[in-house]
Amino acid sequence: MTYTKIDWNDLYIKVFLSSFYVQDGIAEFHATMELDEPYEKAEDQFRLLEKGVQRLMGIPELKDTVLVWKRFFVSDAINQSPFLMPSFGEAVSVIQQPPLNSGKASLLLYFVEKAQVSRIEDGSVVLQRPHYKHIYHTQLHERHGNVQEQTEKIFDTYIENLKNQSCTLERNCIRTWIFVQDVDVQYAGMVTARKDFFEREGLTQQTHYIASTGIEGRYIYPEVLMLMDTYAIGNIDPAQIKFLQAPTHLNPTYEYGVTFERGTSVDYGDRRHVFISGTASIDNEGEVVHPMDVRKQTERTMENIQALLSEAEVTMQQIAHMIVYLRDIADYAVVKDYMYHYYPDIPKVMVWAPVCRPGWLIEVECMAIKAISSPELAVF
Repeated sequence: MTYTKIDWNDLYIKVFLSSFYVQDGIAEFHATMELDEPYEKAEDQFRLLEKGVQRLMGIPELKDTVLVWKRFFVSDAINQSPFLMPSFGEAVSVIQQPPLNSGKASLLLYFVEKAQVSRIEDGSVVLQRPHYKHIYHTQLHERHGNVQEQTEKIFDTYIENLKNQSCTLERNCIRTWIFVQDVDVQYAGMVTARKDFFEREGLTQQTHYIASTGIEGRYIYPEVLMLMDTYAIGNIDPAQIKFLQAPTHLNPTYEYGVTFERGTSVDYGDRRHVFISGTASIDNEGEVVHPMDVRKQTERTMENIQALLSEAEVTMQQIAHMIVYLRDIADYAVVKDYMYHYYPDIPKVMVWAPVCRPGWLIEVECMAIKAISSPELAVF
């Protein structure tokens, strides 16, 4: 992985870019973008970010790429939604998780070289490669009912959308992001509905679940209690997928009543993608480690992530991006110092978003890429 930092002082923008290259294969790029001096009003901040995205797409490294996916982390989704920049055809996610650098918005972006992106009727975005199609659904939501009813309807909709792509939840879905309004109150209802739905679809502790982050987040409509983004791969063989456990550090999630995988790796002929779920300071008995000590929780969280990556034979130096979620904004300075001391170059977004268990002060998710050679598999 190659890391680059870009400062555009005229736009007050800072970009962190990770670049993955493989011999005779296509390149992938992950970028975070934030405002360095976020004192402008909301409309101006979003205008500057839009200019930043356009400028980034014009740099030499990205000249042959397509923007596949972007997520806005915003401080006030309802009021700021009119300022969102237009789509270039990519999947777009908007979530109210206020950036902790005092800006009103930050961005996470994903680019792929020599690829095609198309939007289909159900709103999903497909990255088409010769052997695989990568399917992104964003902003899946329901505006009526309680959180359990909304969760059921959202998953029902997602199943139908997957069927339209000749895919299933069990075979093709690799990653979900579930954002729950008022997570301390509503999370249990989402968990119950998801568990019941998974059992109906044949996902159990004897089979497998799906890598996921379930955390506080709000949408542009206040009545939306649960919002979901997803990633699936068409034409993937189950043998290419491995579920990560790191039993020396973490316990199976079903032991404390939830249903997601700690991490998932996907092998292609030329690379391995590793998706690490939202990970916190937990031990292999499911207990919170280092209560009320955010620095030690950060250390343990990153140790857990390293253990999961190691199971996929991947190192911390191969991380493409990270998202850091904090329960208490007062912990930002401590965590920022730690992250930029130990992982200064990795693109990262740090936001306010309470974790699903009050004792966890921090949660981190990431995605990593490693070059491999598996001639029996089709390349990415």
